[in-house]
Amino acid sequence: MDRVTTDLLANGSIMKGQVDRLLAKGIHPNLILRDITLSGFMTMDRLVRFIVQQVRDGVYNLSIIDNYDYISERAILEKLAHELDILFVDLDSIDMDYQLTSNSPLAQLKKHNAIPIFEDDMSVSIAFNDPLDINAQESIQRLFPRKPIKVALATKKQIASYLFKAELKDSVKGLVKKIKDELNSISSIEEQQEASSILLLIDVILKACINGRASDVHIEPTEKNCVVRGRIDGKLSEVFIFEKSIYPPLASRLKLLANLDIAEKRKPQDGRFSTLVGAREYDFRISTLPILYGESIVMRVLDKQKALVKLEDAGMDSVSYHKFLKGLEAPYGIILVTGPTGSGKTTTLYGALNELRNVEDKVITVEDPVEYRMNLIQQVQVNPKVGLSFADALRSILRQDPDKIMIGEIRDQETLEIAIKAALTGHLVISTLHTNDSISAIPRMVDMGIQHYLISGALVAIQAQRLVRKICLSCKEEEIIPASTLEELGSLVPEGARFYTGKGCKECNDTGFMGREMICEVLNISEGLSSLIAKGASKEALHELAVSEGFIGIYQNGIQKALDGITSLKEVLKVAKG
Repeated sequence: MDRVTTDLLANGSIMKGQVDRLLAKGIHPNLILRDITLSGFMTMDRLVRFIVQQVRDGVYNLSIIDNYDYISERAILEKLAHELDILFVDLDSIDMDYQLTSNSPLAQLKKHNAIPIFEDDMSVSIAFNDPLDINAQESIQRLFPRKPIKVALATKKQIASYLFKAELKDSVKGLVKKIKDELNSISSIEEQQEASSILLLIDVILKACINGRASDVHIEPTEKNCVVRGRIDGKLSEVFIFEKSIYPPLASRLKLLANLDIAEKRKPQDGRFSTLVGAREYDFRISTLPILYGESIVMRVLDKQKALVKLEDAGMDSVSYHKFLKGLEAPYGIILVTGPTGSGKTTTLYGALNELRNVEDKVITVEDPVEYRMNLIQQVQVNPKVGLSFADALRSILRQDPDKIMIGEIRDQETLEIAIKAALTGHLVISTLHTNDSISAIPRMVDMGIQHYLISGALVAIQAQRLVRKICLSCKEEEIIPASTLEELGSLVPEGARFYTGKGCKECNDTGFMGREMICEVLNISEGLSSLIAKGASKEALHELAVSEGFIGIYQNGIQKALDGITSLKEVLKVAKG
């Protein structure tokens, strides 16, 4: 049994009878404490107080909490900081002074798990992970001989993360110095934008983000810095932090690449550009937004090879794939792909277009914006400024003798009405709609003003989807799931089922995940469902009939992916639990 549970038993905080009952249930000895806190026999607050007292008394080292993933390091450190009357700092919520870090030897900071955060006239504040390590404090004090250090407290993960960013910043120090020298020697703004070192910096940023598998690159000015973040597997993480002086020429140069107005800083702008990153050409869709300290610049990385992904390669299981394919084989009707923003709907639409495109059929798309350019398909870019909305484009498309139509997104009643009419007059229409599950798309269409009989006549299939992060294969390990969670899942999980998670390693940047995969549900509209829709049946009645016809929900599909060891149970519960 683990040390904390043993000590709690010894001092009478938990009873031996409770422990014996849980052991008899087959609970893993190392999870006894988790189940006791979950069931409320001991509150998490009491447990945190006990551990903090043991740390203060020198019985435990702070590293003991590394063995308990359900005990929050932050809660322990906040309590400890309160007891010691020192400041607890959430490093993500402050605009740190990186000048202090760049003037300190990184090896020393790493060794003592400490990072300087700000300086005032009286002292330098240093965030430590262990406030009781006097040797570390004395070593760091020697790095700042002119001012006394003020001890603050931060989590180990945050300190390590910010030291890594400082290291990255250090790696481009030479390039940043070259940019500064160039800017100082050049007087005119035009020449500053043309500076070759800025182009080199853009190349370094794009390379680092693409090699890190980022889908979006965010460049944001703050009061003191210029922050570059990448969205990797749906989560943002900082890639670089530069001095604020680097931001204006960097922003202007990116705007020039995308043919945007560099003088216009008060209005949002959109554009795109292509460039070689390594040996491959990438498209970047760029968007600027005026914010307090300048403009937030976001670049969507459009990898042309992703447009050619087959549906089964995107993680669609065999059953769902064949159901969706059956929908695509319909001669006419409307197929909808639903899900929240960022759930991979566009990738699914392009996967469907790959199945549909051939020389014999005229396929036209209406998109805002056109993300990937494809052969054999006529792609229309929506442009509201000149009066070309989704609805306007659709009306014109129907005079172009199309066989199949793809609409990037149905946003309003007018677009939906034209799409339904096109589906009823012999065209196959595929599009996306924002709903949480497939059956919800039907009441949503009714809410948008479409008659039940029109929906039942036009609808062929609806797919709802989400993206879950895949477990990193380099650090995959079995995960022990609490008994209470397994009880909640009930019949969805067979006896003796095994689940996995990622421990975190260098390959996956300590996240435990590498890449994402789709979980989905596909609802084919049978004659029975069509009849119920026409009668205006409730969502519950539609769901009941669909299940009796073999419909498998997105939650169930996700649990199966967790059972197959593709993703973790926690990830599925977070993304798909209704």
